[in-house]
Amino acid sequence: MKRKALFIINPVSGGKKKDNVPGMVKEHLDPSVFEYDFEFTTGIFHAHDLAVAAVGEYDTIVAVGGDGTVNEIASGIVKTETELAVIPFGSGNGLARFLGIPMDTVGAIKNMNTGRSIVIDAGKMNDQWFFNMAGMGFDAHISHVFAQGGDKRGFVNYFKSSVQEISQYRSQEYHIEVDGKELDREAFMLSIANSSQYGNNAHVSPTASVQDGLLDVCVIKPFPLWRFPEMGLRMFFKTADKSKYVEIIKGKHVHITRVQPGPIHLDGEPQSADIDINIDVVPSALKVLVGDSYHNN
Repeated sequence: MKRKALFIINPVSGGKKKDNVPGMVKEHLDPSVFEYDFEFTTGIFHAHDLAVAAVGEYDTIVAVGGDGTVNEIASGIVKTETELAVIPFGSGNGLARFLGIPMDTVGAIKNMNTGRSIVIDAGKMNDQWFFNMAGMGFDAHISHVFAQGGDKRGFVNYFKSSVQEISQYRSQEYHIEVDGKELDREAFMLSIANSSQYGNNAHVSPTASVQDGLLDVCVIKPFPLWRFPEMGLRMFFKTADKSKYVEIIKGKHVHITRVQPGPIHLDGEPQSADIDINIDVVPSALKVLVGDSYHNN
């Protein structure tokens, strides 16, 4: 029996045109395995609404976009039998990269034909879902800068903004509880990692797994400005956890209290939150198609 797939296409994600995606699907998706439909989103949360409506009618929902699109769709099908597939079109594509999904469109479509799926954990921050990475501090600040400035996303622009903002950004004090263990830390950034990476193969928590029933609380402590390039290189070489400026605590239940309300991000999408933030892992929450290169850490 054929599987039914709905491709939900975000036409603006990653600043890349996607008009040719339906034609590529027709050419490369195995018609003996799938029958399919397409929907193009028209605004924020539209992908989520389409995904919610598709549960029960489709076996596979395909996110054609970036981490924000993935989050919207996954939030709509989490804790159901409907599986997620991803055709990466974002600026970072953190979850797709971690799951070994090919970054080229044809490769990602062909990967769907393999039907290799797993069930992954998800996170909830103040009752909102995230699947790859959430956090507060400098990366959340940069997400807000992007949102307000209207700059195109992408590694180069992200790096430029980071260089511009880092000299003025001030680390903050946090009280952190992880499964009852309490610690007070000054942090440049707090990242809550389900997978190991933000995107673009920048790994903040190299041993993170989406199948271990745990989240990695990554405390990036204040570091001298001249070490900024080193911190970046460590992420690309998967050695961030070896830095004396990085502390990682794995756990299921996290409570963070900070000095003042401010920016947070969920899978790279900026939001604001109060001083009290509750974070929980939800084990085995989402069925996803993975690539051949994926292996559980």
